[in-house]
Amino acid sequence: MHADTAADLVFTGGPIHTVDPVRPRATALAVRGERIVAVGHDEVHTLIGSRTEIVDLHGRLLIPGFQDAHAHPVGAGIEMGQCDLAGASGTQEYTARIRAYADTHPDRVWITGGGWSMEAFPGGTPDRHLLDTLVPDRPVYLVNRDHHGAWTNSRALQLAGITRDTPDPADGRIERDPDGHPTGMLQEGAMRLVADHIPAITLDEQLDGLLRAQSVLHAHGVTAWQDALLGDHASTADPAPAYLRAAHDGTLTARVRGALWWDRARGLDQLPELLERREKFAFGRLNAHTVKIMQDGIAENHTAALLSPYLTACGCTSDNTGISFIDPAQLASFVTHLDGEGFQVHFHALGDRAVREALDAVAAARRTNGWTDNRHHLAHLQVVDPADIPRFRELGATANIQALWAAHEPQMDELTIPFLGPQRAARQYPFADLLNSGATLAAGSDWPVSSPDPIAALHTAVNRREPGSKRPVFLPEQRITLSAALTAYTVGSAYVNHLDDTGTITVGKLADLAVLDRDIFAHPADEIAAARVQQTFVAGRRVHAAPDA
Repeated sequence: MHADTAADLVFTGGPIHTVDPVRPRATALAVRGERIVAVGHDEVHTLIGSRTEIVDLHGRLLIPGFQDAHAHPVGAGIEMGQCDLAGASGTQEYTARIRAYADTHPDRVWITGGGWSMEAFPGGTPDRHLLDTLVPDRPVYLVNRDHHGAWTNSRALQLAGITRDTPDPADGRIERDPDGHPTGMLQEGAMRLVADHIPAITLDEQLDGLLRAQSVLHAHGVTAWQDALLGDHASTADPAPAYLRAAHDGTLTARVRGALWWDRARGLDQLPELLERREKFAFGRLNAHTVKIMQDGIAENHTAALLSPYLTACGCTSDNTGISFIDPAQLASFVTHLDGEGFQVHFHALGDRAVREALDAVAAARRTNGWTDNRHHLAHLQVVDPADIPRFRELGATANIQALWAAHEPQMDELTIPFLGPQRAARQYPFADLLNSGATLAAGSDWPVSSPDPIAALHTAVNRREPGSKRPVFLPEQRITLSAALTAYTVGSAYVNHLDDTGTITVGKLADLAVLDRDIFAHPADEIAAARVQQTFVAGRRVHAAPDA
């Protein structure tokens, strides 16, 4: 065979799940350069030359690379090198980790990190007194798993000047004891009151965090993602410069679409800056053609924006309907202008009021600008009013799901369901309703809020139960098929990332691929999470190989 026609890489011994409806299954695949040149069966072997690398799948499953449509990898990577509480359970383990970190890092002026779970503390709100006993002489700032609240000690409050007389910011809340003194728990926008005093993360630290996170994501078969926050927010420094450096020096092996942060304290005056940043942070596999708008908070701390009030602990109606961070009329104006400038808008919309406000904003943009190909998407979608389900298809708004959250677990059962009430709690994470209505589904992890593992997310989307959980199935009527879940995590996310030459295994597309250790379609649904990624390829280049690959 002539060297010019031989493949550089051939996968054989299938199965291959292509996520391409024209040819859903194959057993052989050939790659030349960065792209797929043949998909089929034995006939693909004719492209094998003397220098072709052959990957014998031995019955393992080849799929398109996963794409995470909503993640915060740089922050996750940085936290892995700080006081990392992720994966710990209960105050005893948190105490041990915090004390150990403080003892082994005596040079750190601030103790920072996070990953603690709200259900470990009464009402989801720890206080400063425990931290004061562990670290009395240095300020401590630890964000929770959801990154919508921070646990601080007395020293941090003192340095920030927070007292009983400090008012709550408009977009947040300072938790207080019965006498009005700050407890050390800061919700949403109140986090900035302390975070603004933390020494800035250096570019080198950010780059280390990015590369650490990229390695983790590649090990989970992720070949591309949308970073849901490029900008300064709370204790998070803008990761865009780190991405740009990695893109220039060639260490960014993933494809990344960055969502530029919309400062909710400002208005359209920031549009010229966003346009400038869009041009600045575009190089190689990096672009920043998206704007992220956070419209509400989270249900667990009662800041998700709801159409009717939360319940109280006694089951009575409260006077709290959550927070819409941006006035709905302003939101419609902002989105219309962003859409007109060619930006995709990535909404954080968790409560049913926030979902409606985001959809109304997309509708306003459609009325003014007509139908564009900006591919706006709404992430999280914990509670969606039934009247708004068909609007996703009607408006061309993608539903960006975080499947790991659609399960019974302590935060759901203890801090969410009782305060939503039975009718609203039954509308949570309506994946099947959205899919059946004709909506396009994309999928993401929101890492480090939850695990970056797409296979665990597939398992939960299909079973509506966390891997290994013995709890009841969560709203079983909202289960979706494995094929639908995998489609969301591949071509669905590729759609919102505007990576149209990825997401399926089709001739002409980029060879972004993942090899699993088994065919997950050939095993029972409750065994999906047992699968592991063995190899990951981006543009035909191997970026991860497990020891037993």
